[in-house]
Formats: sequence, C-alpha cells, structure tokens
Amino acid sequence: MSRASDVAVIGAGVFGAWTALQLRRSGRSVTLVDAFGAGNTRSSSGGATRVFRIGYGREAFYSGWAQRSFSPWLDLFRDARQELFTRTGVLWMARADDPSPDVTIETLRRLRVPFETLDRTQLEQRYPQFTFGPITRGVLEPDAGVFMARRAVQAVVRQAVKQSVDYRVAAVRPPNGNGSIDALVTSDGDRITAGTYVFACGPWLPKLFPAVLGDRLHSTRQEVFFFGSEAGDRQFAPPAMPAWMDLAGGVYGLPDLEGRGFKVGLDHHGPPFDPELGERLVSEDALQVARLILARRVPALETAPLLEAHVCQYSNSWNGDFVIDRHPDLDNVWLVGGGSGHGFKHGPAVGEYVTAQLDGRATPEARFTLAAHRRSHERRIF
Repeated sequence: MSRASDVAVIGAGVFGAWTALQLRRSGRSVTLVDAFGAGNTRSSSGGATRVFRIGYGREAFYSGWAQRSFSPWLDLFRDARQELFTRTGVLWMARADDPSPDVTIETLRRLRVPFETLDRTQLEQRYPQFTFGPITRGVLEPDAGVFMARRAVQAVVRQAVKQSVDYRVAAVRPPNGNGSIDALVTSDGDRITAGTYVFACGPWLPKLFPAVLGDRLHSTRQEVFFFGSEAGDRQFAPPAMPAWMDLAGGVYGLPDLEGRGFKVGLDHHGPPFDPELGERLVSEDALQVARLILARRVPALETAPLLEAHVCQYSNSWNGDFVIDRHPDLDNVWLVGGGSGHGFKHGPAVGEYVTAQLDGRATPEARFTLAAHRRSHERRIF
C-alpha cells in the first residue's frame, strides 16, 4: 500500500518526532516512520531521563535554542496531562582554570535566565553530599531540570498522531542514486511516497548514508549506572540533590527520580558502537570507573548497590554541532542528526528549523551544513 504525503520523516526520536509535529502544524501532510517504535531502547532518545539546561559555556547559540525549546516542551506536557519534567536545578561544576562558567554567566544574564554563582565554601554548605576535590566553583540554574525522555518523545508522537500525522513502525531501505527519489520501500514491501524525505535516524544515519555521513557522524558506546541510597535517605533526591555536570571530569549525574536511584553517566566518548547489533551489557571496567567516581565525589554511595545499568549510544558530529542539511546528491532528501549527548532538549527548535528550511524562508545556519562538518573527531560542544 502506498502512503502519499507532503513529507515523510524517517526516525521517531526526538528530532524526527518534533520535526513531524512542527511540519504538520505548518499545514503539511506528514508520514512518520520508525524501525523499532518511538522511545525504543536502541534509540538515542530511548533513555529514561535527559537533562534540560540553558547554560552552554561559549556556545551561546545552543543556549538560545534551549530557551526557545523549553516552553513548547512544557506546553506539550500540559496538553498530554503528564508530569514529564522535574525541576531539579542543574549545577555546572568547574575548576579554577575553566573559563566556561564566566561565559555561561554572561549568556544567562543576557537571556534573563535565573542563576546562582557558588564558590567552594557555598558549594560545600549547599551540597554536603559531595566531596568537591578540584572543583572550585559552580553555576546553578535553579529552574533547569530533567525530562523523562522515553515518555516525553512518545508524548510528542502521540500529539503528532492526534494532529493527523500518519505514524507507523517499519524499516525502510536506504535510497540511492541521484536526483529526486519517488518512494521508499519498507521492510514489509510497502511504499512510502512523499514530496520530501527527512531522515532523522540518529546513529543509523551513517549506516543509511555511508558515503555522506560515514566519516562525519560517530556512534559511540556510552554507559550509565543507577545506585541506591539507604532506606529513607532523601539527600540524593530533589530538592536536596540537583542534576550536575563536571565536563572536565567527563561525568554527569542525576538525582534519584521515581525511585530509580542516583544516576552516574560517563560522558567521555566510548568506543565505536553499532546501534542495531551492539550488545547492551555494561562492562565491568566502566562499572569500576563509576564506583571510583562515587568514592571520590559522593563517598556516602561508595558501596551503594547497583540498581540499574544501561548501554546507550551517542551519535555526534566532529565537534558536537548538529547536522541539518540537504543530501548532496538526492534533491528531495534532508539529513537531520548528530544530537546525542546534548540534543534532546532542542527537539522543538530543531523541528522549527527544519520546517523553515523546507519552506525556504530561513537562511541556513552554517554550523549545521555538511560543508562545516569535518571528518576528524574533536568534541567541543557539551
């Protein structure tokens, strides 16, 4: 059966789901397709939680996009009648030689985003759960917090379906050749026809388009751990504990939400990872690193029981910028990706941007173009 629409969006992660919804709101007919279903465990949007923050160090562009995206997220949750955002506050930890807090403060002040600056003494008084080690100061965004990611992206898809987006679970065969494509063939033999095709497939993008993205997007294995505090101990849950980031240390953490435990995420890029075939059992080495972090940073949890552990993946460009550009050989194909590690919060802004590009009413952002993406791997944006 052929399904004709103005736009077909391939991939129902956070970028694809919001793109489908924003395109539908612009008046287009839209088909949204995902190989495993929105919020599936293999997807980069399929984790339980994602941090929302405005602060981005010197990358003020993404601060503006995060601020633009916040209200659409909250409006969506309100319409869905689901509490999918927890205001935990987000604490950016920094060392003495790190200039990021200063430029973050300038941006937050310009955007009129509430924040607090905390010196070492204030950090220790406010958060006695931590041993701060080399950390000398922090910037706290009190209104920032945590999305319940899997349920949030599923809520976007439900809203899109409610607004008549045609959503289905199916794998598509990658297009090839030059010029325009007429249709996509699915794994079950169906044909999806549209005027424009937007591929927002996260870590699958370089698998579908190896010649264009095989050395521009890098899928890496990432591991996260949830540790349990003692019975009745609420010092690791909000409001006592914020979400926090130590970017120089390659680690971030989330407070205990919904009783899942205190989350430790290893943020340094791991080894290459196949999102479809890769095993998702955590390694003993990574667990030992997580426990070492607890011993040094949160000593009360040094011997805490491990409640959950997951392997996910990042799909990042050479520096962390998103890829949003037309395919160089296929006139009616757009590529949208490279958001893992920091992209989830930006879903609404990505959808708006793609819609504007398809309308031809906005100048392309140079940093998103294929031409701007090097083949080296030097992550700079967190």
